[in-house]
Amino acid sequence: MASTNSFLNTPTKTPTSTSISKKHHHKHHTADSNRSASEFKDRFEAYNRLQAAAVAFGEKLPIPEIVAIGGQSDGKSSLLEALLGFRFNVREVEMGTRRPLILQMVHDQSALEPRCRFQEEDSEEYGSPLVLASAIADTIKSRTESLLKRTRAAVSSKPIVMRAEYAHCPNLTIIDTPGFVLKAKKGEPERTPDEILSMVKSLASPPHRIILFLQQSSVEWCSSLWLDTIREIDPSFRRTVIVVSKFDNRLKEFTERWEVDRYLSASGYLGENTHPFFVALPKDRGTISNDEFRRQISQVDAEMLHYLRDSVKGGFDEEKYRSYVGFGCLRDFLEAELQRRYKEAAPATLALLEQRCGEVTADLARMECKINATSDVAHLRKSAMLHAAALCNHVEALIDGAADPAPEQWGKTTEEERLESGIGSWPSVTAEIKPPNATLRLYGGAAFERVMHEFRCATYSIKCPPVSREKVANILLAHTGRGGGRGITEAAAEIARAAARSWLAPLLDTACDRLAFVLGNLFDISIEKNHGNDSNNGHRSVDMEGYIGFHAALRQSYNNFMKDLSKECKQLLRHHLDSVTSPYSHVCYENNFIGSFSSGTNSIYQLNQATASPLCLELSDGGAALRKEAMKDQENMPPEKSAQETTPGKVTESRDALRECQMTVPETPSPDQPSDGNYGIKRELGNCVEVGARKRQPRITGNARNHGQNGESLLFGNGDNISRPVSTYAEICSSAAQHFARIREVLVERSVASTLNSGFLTPCRERLFVALGLNLFAVNDEKFMDMFVAPGAIDSLENERQSLQKRQKILHSCLNEFKSVARAL
Repeated sequence: MASTNSFLNTPTKTPTSTSISKKHHHKHHTADSNRSASEFKDRFEAYNRLQAAAVAFGEKLPIPEIVAIGGQSDGKSSLLEALLGFRFNVREVEMGTRRPLILQMVHDQSALEPRCRFQEEDSEEYGSPLVLASAIADTIKSRTESLLKRTRAAVSSKPIVMRAEYAHCPNLTIIDTPGFVLKAKKGEPERTPDEILSMVKSLASPPHRIILFLQQSSVEWCSSLWLDTIREIDPSFRRTVIVVSKFDNRLKEFTERWEVDRYLSASGYLGENTHPFFVALPKDRGTISNDEFRRQISQVDAEMLHYLRDSVKGGFDEEKYRSYVGFGCLRDFLEAELQRRYKEAAPATLALLEQRCGEVTADLARMECKINATSDVAHLRKSAMLHAAALCNHVEALIDGAADPAPEQWGKTTEEERLESGIGSWPSVTAEIKPPNATLRLYGGAAFERVMHEFRCATYSIKCPPVSREKVANILLAHTGRGGGRGITEAAAEIARAAARSWLAPLLDTACDRLAFVLGNLFDISIEKNHGNDSNNGHRSVDMEGYIGFHAALRQSYNNFMKDLSKECKQLLRHHLDSVTSPYSHVCYENNFIGSFSSGTNSIYQLNQATASPLCLELSDGGAALRKEAMKDQENMPPEKSAQETTPGKVTESRDALRECQMTVPETPSPDQPSDGNYGIKRELGNCVEVGARKRQPRITGNARNHGQNGESLLFGNGDNISRPVSTYAEICSSAAQHFARIREVLVERSVASTLNSGFLTPCRERLFVALGLNLFAVNDEKFMDMFVAPGAIDSLENERQSLQKRQKILHSCLNEFKSVARAL
């Protein structure tokens, strides 16, 4: 970056007449210089006011600024004091490591003593002037600590703005940033160095800012810790001013001219077009006057030049490097460079100010309309309906599948759903149920389907519970006295129905509660999605902000709608459960009695007739030993099968039933052949049973007669040692398990899925807005306005209007100033 003072003086044409004396020419040149200085001061003041407004209102304006960066102890604080012309002990409060400081230096000939004022936090107003240096340091320290304590952070990018008016400081605005550190201080978080680096990069990255990079002279360019960071921000150094601080510590190493010139060029590392400044400042930190401080600064500059000229053999290339040695050269360059950038940026700044003023005026007009609308019933109804409609549209979109807002933030895992819903695990299910994608954060339609699959897994993990002999006897003996021919089958079916009603009903209710929770979560997600779409939907959602009563009524209406859906679905599912477990349902007999009625006598009827007499029934444990012995001699028994399926229990039972149903029963079974639970029930299934049963009929009848003689039941486990009949208790339990599996499968596959989809999802798509509209808007105006009695919301709007009015006034004032500056250019 070239050093030039050509911008300090405006070139003018002078007459060529020899009658104009040198005195007159000097007076004319002085007038031009004064006019140029006055124009710069006006521009500088205009930019300072604009900068203060930008900081107060959070505006992003491309104001030319200087950002000082460097490592800790590289001399940034001393450089700031030298630019100001007085000391205020910035280093003692360690401001540079915590919070940026914007220094607005104003050259004021009338200010013989420095007057410093701090801009109020979140305001463009400045406080009372501070004169004492200790008061300045204490203010910086207290503001830094207060903000960091409030934000619970080690550093903050929110700047402190200080305006310094002094007769011995230049017109300059500089931002002092936290110094780079390699390791956090004791008591600070370990991430503090990274936070400082990130914040400094953010402050130095805008292209309208000049980077002032300081590095100690004792550090070689090849060993620079932070030069690569500067290259990341400004690769070509086009807007970077490099300052080598504490240059006096390096001077004693130079004895030859070539050594000095090679060091001052730094071309091997910085390039031919980059020329660093070499600065040294007084080391005495004792209490001295401001005049003495400035005298020492000038003295250090003179001593450096004297050493380079007289103590180095051959001196140095003054024509090339003189303008880069000494603090005075750096100060003049920075002021001239900032002046040049102010002048170049003035047209763009003027255009941007006009745009901002127009935007603020439009915002203020909209705010006036919103305040007037707080008492306009028709407007509120329209805005509320639009807001509710947008909410319903977002709910439908989330059900159909969406990835906005971020599922990582708004979705829930299966475990989180269980905990937050308060429902917990599935009732009566001891196995751990983990559906696919259980660890993913899902919402909307995806979470709905995951709960559906989880319900299926939980349902199929439940087996028919064991039944006591007393229950079996109570049901079976009651059926034997009714004169029917299907006693065992009816008893097993009744046991299965009772188990299904008892064990499946809680699962159905839990599924409805879980699904209602998943859909209930969509309210907050839809609100967030609505905020994210404000740019597309105008200010519709903003119109409703602050109306707590309306939002509470909307949320309550939505939750009530979901509760009603859950209640309706529970009733529908209970109806399906009652239907499938009704004595008149054919679920237990489907595919079980095909061909059971032949042209002759019904074999099943004959089998049950043989057990019709109450005297022949024995279900106690007296025959346990005999049954155990009988199990030793099993013939033609189907092999046990095992399979692992995604949905536990479903495929295994249905496949076993199919294979056993297709088995061939021996034409003349052995009288010693026992039957386990599965095989006993299959003797009543299909055509394959009918042939065998027909041939077994005489043997069964004979056994019944033998029962009358011996007083023992051949069918229920107390027969003689020759026939070894099947255990009726085991047969009924096995048959009940098969019936239970059939009821469960029919219920889940035929009824539950379609009922839950049509009971939850379809109403959310088609009836949600109607339901919300009836609750919220189908009321008279007086009751409707009760939701919008919100003094806090009106106060908030009033405060926002006042803030906009204040902002408009400041921006218009800056605009007028810049128009005046532009006319003077």
